[in-house]
Amino acid sequence: MRRTQTPALSGLAALALAPMLAAPWAVGQESEGITDLRQRAEEGEAIAQFSLGLMYANGEGVPENDAEAVKWFRMAAEQGYAVAQYNLGFMYDRGQGVPEDDAEAVKWYRKAAEQGEAFAQVILARKYDNGEGVPENDAEAVKWYREAAEQGYAMAQTNLGVMYAKGEGVLEHYVRAYAWYNLAAAQGTKTAIENKDNLRPRMTAEQIAEAQKLSAELFERINQSE
Repeated sequence: MRRTQTPALSGLAALALAPMLAAPWAVGQESEGITDLRQRAEEGEAIAQFSLGLMYANGEGVPENDAEAVKWFRMAAEQGYAVAQYNLGFMYDRGQGVPEDDAEAVKWYRKAAEQGEAFAQVILARKYDNGEGVPENDAEAVKWYREAAEQGYAMAQTNLGVMYAKGEGVLEHYVRAYAWYNLAAAQGTKTAIENKDNLRPRMTAEQIAEAQKLSAELFERINQSE
């Protein structure tokens, strides 16, 4: 069974940037908007610090500067701003603006994950899955995949299914594996579709029916919690 690839290296989270900059970024007002944002960031506003960090990371409205991005992400992260904690972990993961440091990346991913940030939860799970920055621990991987999967995150649902299919960190359980694959497949995840198709011949008709019932229950629970 195949896992889906971690999003750890796919990009920074940009939550809240658009509403934050909607007014300042009107035509002809870029400089004024950035000045206002910087002032709020310097006064300690976490969302402004995060947004300024993202601008430096992407070179939007300011010269691209990873060290400045790290500076502002760190300020927001130290105030407990979960998306900034994720982004700071990402910078350590990639060695952008700071030396690459798996342990430090895990530290900040964990802080964001503990606040319910699904991106961070699935990456933290992958760190435990692969033993990057932490000792390899399948049970911890399952824990964090489950946290993200129960928020409807398809990548985590697929990888949790793999853990059940292989008996890694949990007892082997094809019904639960199929149920999680089924949820991710419904979101169009190709790996989940392939894994479900590969698992089906190993299961009885009764097991498949049970798995479908379980995935329906999980789907309802996830949607109710959103």
